[in-house]
Amino acid sequence: MNQLETDLLIVGAGPSGIYAAYYAGFRGLSTVVMDSLEEAGGQITAMYPEKLIFDVAGFPGIKGKDLIKNLMQQAGVFNPTFVLDETASELIKHSDGTFTVKSENHEILAKAIIITGGIGKFTPRPLPAAADWHGKGAVHFVPHFELHKDEDIVIVGGGDSAFDWALALHPIAKSVSLVHRRDAFRAHEASVAQVKELGVKFYLESEVSEVFGDEKIKQVAIKNIKSDEVTTIAADTLVAALGFTANIGPLVEWGLELEKRRIVVDTSMMTNIDKIFAAGDISTYPGKVALISVGFGEAATAVNNAAVAINPSAHLFPGHSTGSVD
Repeated sequence: MNQLETDLLIVGAGPSGIYAAYYAGFRGLSTVVMDSLEEAGGQITAMYPEKLIFDVAGFPGIKGKDLIKNLMQQAGVFNPTFVLDETASELIKHSDGTFTVKSENHEILAKAIIITGGIGKFTPRPLPAAADWHGKGAVHFVPHFELHKDEDIVIVGGGDSAFDWALALHPIAKSVSLVHRRDAFRAHEASVAQVKELGVKFYLESEVSEVFGDEKIKQVAIKNIKSDEVTTIAADTLVAALGFTANIGPLVEWGLELEKRRIVVDTSMMTNIDKIFAAGDISTYPGKVALISVGFGEAATAVNNAAVAINPSAHLFPGHSTGSVD
């Protein structure tokens, strides 16, 4: 096990977590940021990196990947340590008020903790026919569109993500086909209309029944669930946009007060456990509004209160940041 010591452990590397890492650095605190995903950015990186976000102050519109890039650059000034592709599991409380949190390969000793895990750990719903093809052309998310230039792409699903990816990939792909088990969609009507106008091939009331290839996917078989007719088409990438299940995983064993899978906090963003805070979508309180912009404010509030919890002689208000960072 790799052992790390830090002032503040941030569990969750989404927008709120990355901003908390910046603000902790601004307060002079060392940080470790842990996330179960392979890349920082949370749901934004995993699900809609190319999508424009309109509710972040100061940006009329900003792509998800650019927002995360900017946040990482901002936090990077203070050199936070990122532990990715690992899940915070066991919590050990020590008599001196510190904590040890264990993951698959790390033990992290921290003076305080901020949980910014969004909706918790989310797991994509599987596509049975593609179970053996992950890493060989079958994916659940499309974080980098340019990798799919001139490919034949098959997207399975009827929700917003499926249609967002169809819209984004169509201009650069050789072909885009969309497979859905029903003849109606969950996606926004405007997105559906746009995709239809592009001439994307639809296979409705159908499912991917088989995948063919060797080292990589080459073709997929699409079966109509009413007629049993099977159509085989070329495919370099198979996108299983079937949604995901979410849970807060091992955090339920930490003794935190929960309400509908959210962590209850007070006005300082502290949980029912001293020196453990929560911010962003995973936190809840009366009147809570789950927006990225709200999460940023909650992260700053949590960090400033954590700074005082770690050092009672510290001031809650940190002063203004203007001109204070080189």
